[in-house]
Amino acid sequence: MSRTFGSASGACRPPAVCPRPLVSPRNLGISNRRLAGEKQNSHENHFITPVSLALALPIAICTGSASPVARLVCAHSLSSPPQPGREKGEGRMASSQCCDNPPALNPAGGAGKVVDSLGGLKAYVAGPEDSKAAVVLVSDVFGFEAPNLRKIADKVASSGYFAVVPDFLHGDPFAPENSERPIPEWLKSHTPVKAFEEAKPVIAALKEKGVSAVGAAGYCWGAKVVVELAKAHEIQAAVLLHPSFVTVDDIKEVKCPISVLGAEIDKMSPPELVKQFEQILSEKSEVGHFVKIFPGVAHGWSVRYSHDDAAAVKSAEEALADMIDWFNKNLK
Repeated sequence: MSRTFGSASGACRPPAVCPRPLVSPRNLGISNRRLAGEKQNSHENHFITPVSLALALPIAICTGSASPVARLVCAHSLSSPPQPGREKGEGRMASSQCCDNPPALNPAGGAGKVVDSLGGLKAYVAGPEDSKAAVVLVSDVFGFEAPNLRKIADKVASSGYFAVVPDFLHGDPFAPENSERPIPEWLKSHTPVKAFEEAKPVIAALKEKGVSAVGAAGYCWGAKVVVELAKAHEIQAAVLLHPSFVTVDDIKEVKCPISVLGAEIDKMSPPELVKQFEQILSEKSEVGHFVKIFPGVAHGWSVRYSHDDAAAVKSAEEALADMIDWFNKNLK
């Protein structure tokens, strides 16, 4: 039997600001080791979550009709308290899980190559170009030059897929050091809906190359792009990793097999919200699904991990294995 959460206690709507959570797994004294010991084995259509978190009070989450910018502001309000000398909220706006651990971008990284135009977009590609199955990877706010993302693409390619990482950000990834352009401002120029529209010609170009099955995986910001593709039935399989901006209403409209890989410590998609996703998908018998929460990891862990952190690397590799397994089941 799966272990479940109760429903979340509230939602944020602009211009309201989410209250800070009263408790967390950390201040409850729940260790990673204890959490890992309570994790169940994974099965298809099975939800996994550490039972220890059932002790925690509900965490406010940002759902409903709020815009991506407004929902990210809500997430910012859940981060560290304001620093001395700053107005209330200003210090919190400087930090967000969406922007933690920024990668050192490398335009020459990866074992594949960069093409100038695939469906109108610059893209990193790897793997057999004559493959009948392709996987599109949609980046987080740091874009397609992130080294870990390209390594993921290379590993997906080694499983027989033509892997594609389009530059949906058009050479303009989020730059945390640019204080004049904070993430809410940056998002105005880079909406997931715009990227969704730009993804359609990419998929069309893949099909013109002879690809018959297309899967897509999205990280953080990119998960919203992928869920839009899944709603429009543009793809045959979807994977969302620590998603941002994805709502319950989005999940209700999904039309292809979907996997959601969440983090225990996530302000953008807390375990309570991921559990709601699982409940909805369980009622959609026509759509295969796999939902899993990784204990002891935070939003962004699967693509922005540190190679010096053995535990983080292991969790990221587990997420990658789950993703490839999902594509193998639904694209081949």
